[in-house]
Order: sequence, then structure tokens, then C-alpha cells
Amino acid sequence: MKLRLICLLATLQLSLFSLAAQDPTALGVSASQLQPSRPPAASAPAAPLRDGAHDFDFLIGNWKAHVRRLPDRLVGSTSWTEYDGISNHKKLLDTNANFEEFEVDNPEKHLHIKGQTLRLYNPDSRQWSIYTLDLDKGILNLPPVVGQFAGNRGEFYDQEQYKGRAILVRYAWLNISPKSARMEQSFSPDGGKTWETNWICELTR
Repeated sequence: MKLRLICLLATLQLSLFSLAAQDPTALGVSASQLQPSRPPAASAPAAPLRDGAHDFDFLIGNWKAHVRRLPDRLVGSTSWTEYDGISNHKKLLDTNANFEEFEVDNPEKHLHIKGQTLRLYNPDSRQWSIYTLDLDKGILNLPPVVGQFAGNRGEFYDQEQYKGRAILVRYAWLNISPKSARMEQSFSPDGGKTWETNWICELTR
């Protein structure tokens, strides 16, 4: 009798498993509950930051510079002034830092611009800080514009005051080749929603 009861229970258990396999909901069990548990998928490792230590190597050497400058800024002006001159760049002490000596003229309007630029690379943040200097007045303009290159374009930003207004400043390097490059400076009075370009420098070897 006891043996027959054990056989009956075994038969009933097999029947229930068969029914569950055909229709899991028949036993009040969801299909997901019958699936074996799986370990959570491992998250993909973050991509390493790009090393931009040599991004400005293309600039080292001597260039001819043609500048278009918008003197009246953020007032809707379209009156540009043009200059010609030189832009010479050299590395400092065999590092990635570089220094620019810049000088352009507009003989017709008796205008002259002389400036210097210091570019420093931070290997921890993988970003460049670009400072403009006035050696005649002994001034290092702060804050620097800070940024990096993505492909063949570099963008660098800071926030500063212009005529009592807080603005964003952007430098953009583009159209880079062994024999030419272009640098643009733009201002934004509205947090980057719109930009007005006020300085375009075309460099050629």
C-alpha cells in the first residue's frame, strides 16, 4: 500500500512538471520565475581620456597672419577691420607648452596689434589652458580659456566680464593643415545659446 502511494505521488509530480512546461501560468507561476537566474551584465569600461599633449604641434614655427577684427562687439555691428603680419610659435624648454609672438598692422588706418600667447597642457585633465599676455604692460590676462581638440577642431572656453556684462568666450581652431590654419574668437552674452564671432585669424606658411 505504501509503495503504491509513493508511485502515485511521483506520477502526480511528473504530471505537474509537464503541465508547467507547457503552460507555466497554469500553476500560478510566471514564466520569468521558472527561468534560471542570470548575473547582471557587466558595465562597459569607460573610454580612456584622449591624450592631447601634441595637439598644438602643428602650430610650431613661423606663419603669415591675416586678421579680420570686429571692433564693436555684441551690438550687431558688421564693420570689420583687417590686418596683416606674423604669428610665430615655439615650444618652451622641450615641453608641450608653447609661446606665440603675434604682430599685425593696418597701415591705412594706422592700427597696430602686438600680443603674446602662452599655452599650457595639463596631463591630468588632458586639457589646454591658453593665456594671453601683454609683456609691455606686464599683464597676464585671467582667466585662461580651457579646452581640448576633438578630431581636427579645438574649442576652448572661459567666462569673463565685457563692458559690465558676464559673457562666455570661445576660441576655436579649425581648417588645420600643414600649410594653413584658422582661429576664431567668439562671444556669447546668453550662456552659449548664440555666438558672435569678432576675431578671425587665417594663418599660412
